Amino acid sequence: MALGFGSRLWRVSASIVLLFATSTTSTTIEDGKLFTVNGISYYGGGTAVSKIVTSADFSTTQFNADIVPITIIRTDDAVLTKDSLKDIISNYSDSDDVFQTGFLQSVFLLYDGAGRSKADISSHQALQKFGSKVVMASPRYRPEAYLTPAKLLHDLPKGPYFFSPQTGEVYQAFRLYSDHQVAFTEGALSDGNGGFKPLPAAASGAMTKSVAVPSRLYYTPTSKKPLAGLRLGVKDIYHIKGLRTSGGNRAYYDLYSPQNTTGPAIQRLIDQGAIVVGKMGTVQFANGDNPTADWVDFHCPFNPRGDGYQAPGGSSSGPGAGIGAYDWLDIAVGSDTGGSMRSPAGMQGLFANRPSTGAVSLDDVIPLCHALDTAGVFSRNAATWSKVLHAWYQNFTDYREYPKKIFYQDSSFPATNTSAGAMLEEFVVKVEDFLATKREHVNISSQWEKTHPSTTAGAINDVLNTTYAFLVSVDQYRSLALPFYADYAKKHEGRRPFINPGPLARWTWGQNNGGDAAFTEALKNKTSFKNWWETDGYGKADEKTCSEGIYLYPYTQGDTQYRNVYFSAPTAPPLGFSNGRIAVLAGTPDMIVPVGEVAYNSTISLKTEYMPVTMSFGAARGCDFMLVNLIEDLEKAGIVKPVSTGSMMYPS
Repeated sequence: MALGFGSRLWRVSASIVLLFATSTTSTTIEDGKLFTVNGISYYGGGTAVSKIVTSADFSTTQFNADIVPITIIRTDDAVLTKDSLKDIISNYSDSDDVFQTGFLQSVFLLYDGAGRSKADISSHQALQKFGSKVVMASPRYRPEAYLTPAKLLHDLPKGPYFFSPQTGEVYQAFRLYSDHQVAFTEGALSDGNGGFKPLPAAASGAMTKSVAVPSRLYYTPTSKKPLAGLRLGVKDIYHIKGLRTSGGNRAYYDLYSPQNTTGPAIQRLIDQGAIVVGKMGTVQFANGDNPTADWVDFHCPFNPRGDGYQAPGGSSSGPGAGIGAYDWLDIAVGSDTGGSMRSPAGMQGLFANRPSTGAVSLDDVIPLCHALDTAGVFSRNAATWSKVLHAWYQNFTDYREYPKKIFYQDSSFPATNTSAGAMLEEFVVKVEDFLATKREHVNISSQWEKTHPSTTAGAINDVLNTTYAFLVSVDQYRSLALPFYADYAKKHEGRRPFINPGPLARWTWGQNNGGDAAFTEALKNKTSFKNWWETDGYGKADEKTCSEGIYLYPYTQGDTQYRNVYFSAPTAPPLGFSNGRIAVLAGTPDMIVPVGEVAYNSTISLKTEYMPVTMSFGAARGCDFMLVNLIEDLEKAGIVKPVSTGSMMYPS
């Protein structure tokens, strides 16, 4: 990366304060500032992370501002030369989107090697060309006239910061990104006490919020914190300490106070080192709405793929759109009850999973159906995805030997003379070659008819047509709607809150078509299918490979779903049985993998655009690590490929 030596411009653009008033006094508490460094927006200030102790007086000489950029440079070079310094700065610029050379206005050198170090005059001259006004150095550097002796009260990682020349206080630097896809409901920052606070800053942008991300240079993964520094967005159904939860409903957000605890699923990721940067958009209460017709309370996030006006899938719409759009976001947590992870993964062409039920605790999460809800994660590559799943889930054995059976239902796949069909067929052949096996052609409906329990009907769709519908509509009505209605009425003189058409239609349908009795029958049918799938179906366990085989089926085939299309009003939950319902009812893992993209003629852009083609990998219950290990190995072999952000997964 070429680095210029011209002057660097920066300014403090605004001050942000919070006011707390009593009847007699008012107190102003500083809550950070907005900065512009070389035209890029940053958030800093607030709570100091360290303090520079020095006898030098910067108040009236080098600086004429209250807060200025600074870079902590750490090195183990016994002699810091111009060339080694340029290498360090180049590395910082290449590996971090927060750092830029405008932060070299002031520099603090820290030596991590043995003994003492020397910063020769050439390094100082190089820093001056970068615009450095002051170069401070810790006591482990030999004294030189061009170095200002200084100490850090608390040790800090390398990277960009802001500091006060008057007080010496040092603050982390957060780059502000505009959420132009409307993927986030709220940006968030750590409050320094195990919780979070809403981001008190905004960059310009139409109908968008800002999200603040810390420097990647601050974090180094370890065995105890393997996810250190991964920027994490969280679907807005998970409770996080200090933040309100919306569930995609304005009345819910306003009614309930900021949460006083972080749910165990998100807390485990935080404990493993992930950095929460905000809450992300969800179909209301994790149901299934169409954009833009059913999204009344919040606006549906924008899918970056194709012409930019295709549905993002749901209900984890925000996490899917964010990972598909933003290089600065590493992972995002969603949930999957009936397809809420898999649908956005298919529409955005991402890696995402519905885990085996019970993979992680879902306490402190808005429920859709307790028996079916799961928590998954989105990523743009299998390596990161695998690392997160291994750190997050604790109930699975780490199988490294893979099944020799591939279960393949012909009716699930498009004809091979279509673009998507040819792409999927080529992919299946490569998986066959990798596993040194050939696909086994299966038919779930006929297998059910031959081997189904005597207490159930002969046709699988007759048994399972309404199973999912009753489980989600009745359970959420009991566990969410009724207490929400009661709490809202108590505060608002008996009024009811607004509910989007989708969840309201589902709750009404469930109560009008059997209620609790229908739910009990549906739960029995779910259990019957689960037991059959594990014994006479295609989800049998295996001692060596965890699962007898892998069930492959296409999840998306490059189809369009324009978000400017009018829909009929929703009247019921989804009915019927399909491939996507297998994991839901059997409690098994289902993992979406990008395969490619196919062209279409956009009615929006009037150009040729591209939409994702994805494959689903299923296996026996509890075989999550076996599947993700396989997919990671397929990526290493070049059969599966990481995807890019933006309109195309694989831009040329």
